[in-house]
Amino acid sequence: MRKTAFIMLSLMAVAPQAMAEGLLDWLQPTVAGTGSKTAAPADSAELLTLEPGETEMYPQPSPDGHFLLVLSGKGKNTWISRRYTENGDPAGRVTDDVRANDSIQWKDATHVYFLSGRAGSLGLWEKISDGEGMLRRLLELRGRLTRPLLLPDSTIIAVRLTPTGNQTTNRNSRSDRFNNWDFSGFHTSIVRIRANGSTHVLSEGVNPSLSPDGKWIAFAMPVGRSIHLFRMHPDGSELVQITSARSVDVQPSWSPDGKWILFTSNRAHADMRKTRKSNWDIWAINPDGRNLMQLTKDKARDGAPHMGLDGRVYFHSDRPVSKQLREQRQVKHVPRGFHIWAIALPDIKISK
Repeated sequence: MRKTAFIMLSLMAVAPQAMAEGLLDWLQPTVAGTGSKTAAPADSAELLTLEPGETEMYPQPSPDGHFLLVLSGKGKNTWISRRYTENGDPAGRVTDDVRANDSIQWKDATHVYFLSGRAGSLGLWEKISDGEGMLRRLLELRGRLTRPLLLPDSTIIAVRLTPTGNQTTNRNSRSDRFNNWDFSGFHTSIVRIRANGSTHVLSEGVNPSLSPDGKWIAFAMPVGRSIHLFRMHPDGSELVQITSARSVDVQPSWSPDGKWILFTSNRAHADMRKTRKSNWDIWAINPDGRNLMQLTKDKARDGAPHMGLDGRVYFHSDRPVSKQLREQRQVKHVPRGFHIWAIALPDIKISK
């Protein structure tokens, strides 16, 4: 079994190069499109969400596995919607608060929390995930913050943005939200905020993710031109570097059993000078940095992976939607952009 797993991982590592050289053309049959040939993906990912004129990004499975939180968009409008994990169908609008776009999280199976500027100041707010009912402020906050994580002791892990004086663009005005780790003009720090407002800087970094047992924070931190994955305890102790390739490894999230960290990376085809030209795929690795494997292989941009209780990895991708898929979903107009896809984590033996 160990030899089989090694062979599988080796094939995953060389597949993107082989595809570029045309050696795996037999894996790319032509499917129906809109007058042009659309290559099928070289992986087994399945399209989950598709609504007329809409895009969907940043899926987050609920603790009970029944729903996904999704950043939905149509034209210039964005909102957080709730979708069924079974088939991706809409289950209601959660909130249209713009601050929720980069901050909403599950609190439990029926409640969510997110940043909001309502009531005249920044705060962390809670509401029922079906979008109905009143909102409750959990904590008043200060400064520029994003990606809050509420800990069991009611303290918060978040990313604090400190201006460097070189701001040139407004991130919130960009229609392409794929890159949520690059805050040009800001220095990013992982901080812990207590109920009394006191703040402790834990590390430089972005994209924090809390392990299922609450003992570890996985996050991404720049090292030279690369960005690597790290983990540490919520108090900042025992900082451990997980990845080290010449690549950009970002958007980490934990599997429900805590055995895997899923992440977005350009390591299959990394262009460190012009990351836009990189090939972005979904990868998985053990928290100790072992058993690295590539989950998706497509020329499109795959990102923001999260695993549900069903063992599927949900992610967003701007892969083209074939005519066949549009007809199956009875959708005529599909805007250029992202939708939610799902792929199963391969069942392999973990080396020790």
